[in-house]
Amino acid sequence: MNHLIKRSISFFVLPIFLLIIAGACDKDMSVMLDNSATSNVGVSLIDSFTIHTSTVQMNNLPAAGTGTLLVGKAVDASYGAVKSTSYFRIGFSSITNDIPENAVFDSLTLVIRPNTANYSFGDTTKVQKINVHQLNQALETKTITGGMQNTAVPIYVNGASIFNDQTFDYNPTAIGSATFNPHMRSLDSLNIRLSQAIGQDFFDLIRTNDVRASSNENFTNYFKGLVLVPDENNTAVVGFSTDSVQVKVNYSFTGNDGFRRSASKIMTLVDPGLQYNNFAYDRTGTPFEGLSATNRELRTTATAGVSYIQSGTGVVAKLEIPSLKEFLQDDNLSINKAELVIESSTPLNTMYPPPAALMVYIADYNGIPVSFLPVPYGQQAGGLQIAGYAGGNQIGRNGTYSFDMVLYLKNLKSSAAYDNTSLYVSSVVPPQINAVMQQQDRINTLSTFNTAFIATENAKPKIKLNILYTKFR
Repeated sequence: MNHLIKRSISFFVLPIFLLIIAGACDKDMSVMLDNSATSNVGVSLIDSFTIHTSTVQMNNLPAAGTGTLLVGKAVDASYGAVKSTSYFRIGFSSITNDIPENAVFDSLTLVIRPNTANYSFGDTTKVQKINVHQLNQALETKTITGGMQNTAVPIYVNGASIFNDQTFDYNPTAIGSATFNPHMRSLDSLNIRLSQAIGQDFFDLIRTNDVRASSNENFTNYFKGLVLVPDENNTAVVGFSTDSVQVKVNYSFTGNDGFRRSASKIMTLVDPGLQYNNFAYDRTGTPFEGLSATNRELRTTATAGVSYIQSGTGVVAKLEIPSLKEFLQDDNLSINKAELVIESSTPLNTMYPPPAALMVYIADYNGIPVSFLPVPYGQQAGGLQIAGYAGGNQIGRNGTYSFDMVLYLKNLKSSAAYDNTSLYVSSVVPPQINAVMQQQDRINTLSTFNTAFIATENAKPKIKLNILYTKFR
């Protein structure tokens, strides 16, 4: 054969041969957190990893300045009861004493309106009741430190705040109450008549130019604020806007024309940074009864494989893959793609909706979140990565949340700082991180109770870490 022809054939065949070899080296690998031996995504499986999954109760979650008065109680047999009580200060929108001389006090009313999301969680088919109490103790922030052990401060704590498990003393006798149907999309406002004696006192302070009503600072020193407390028989949690809060000191007077007229001195929510929602839970009689602020972790082996993620109360799913770093140390491996997929059995259209998005904290060896899973590339690279909820269907497919794990695996392989860390899958995104992402409208903060149960199969969580890699031989 002519040497020129031979050389041409060689140059033509060699690239094809190399492509075939390269194609044979590309493999899909799925690290199954439930150690299942099957997969419906058509990838090769590795089931030799030791996987630990737990449900964890996070503490010290900043709850001040959420913009929502979250009030109510909801009960679900799977995780028990959750309850939110809202605290806030009030002050005058105008300090000027413009009440006519012949005016007489009529009533004191609190007006609140649904927030823009018309939020509700729980059974809204039943009548709900909200009680209003007078705050006896001044609202104030506190600062979280590492303590005597000099442990890390959680990444979601950024300075002084009021935290979701804090309580302040209030008068146990209600100064007003209201019952209502929680149809939030059709509810224009909720008007609650308050104590006549307190209203008369406010009216007299204004009329007499009392120093206690000469400024909002003086007034809040005198009247500490209000607390909205749900009735124990309530079945739903609802959200009201802090911007809509009005306390009306209603009075009537005779005008210059001789006709009787009505007017109001308006008070509003002041110091929005001190408004906060206190979250409480009762898990008695559920598989999660042992999960608390002091006993912060339950293995899924103790809960029949079930774990859940809940806004507000700070419940997260903890994931540990102890042998993953060892696997990544293979110098002949090149990770092309990695995706964490979490299946949720919680339907989207329900009285108990799942979070619209989840995030992942990276917790240190003490279980304290010290960083978060970042966006690996693109315009927001390095920022907080969130996974939106992809809905399932009515024929059995679960909803999913998916995270890009490429950068995490790279850091796990190369950085000792990632040794002995774990992943906290969470819906809790405090305002400080929201501001970084500038996606507050997509993230469930401490103004909801939205809950996602992780789907199970054979009493194990349905969570997958799918890795596409190239193996060099």
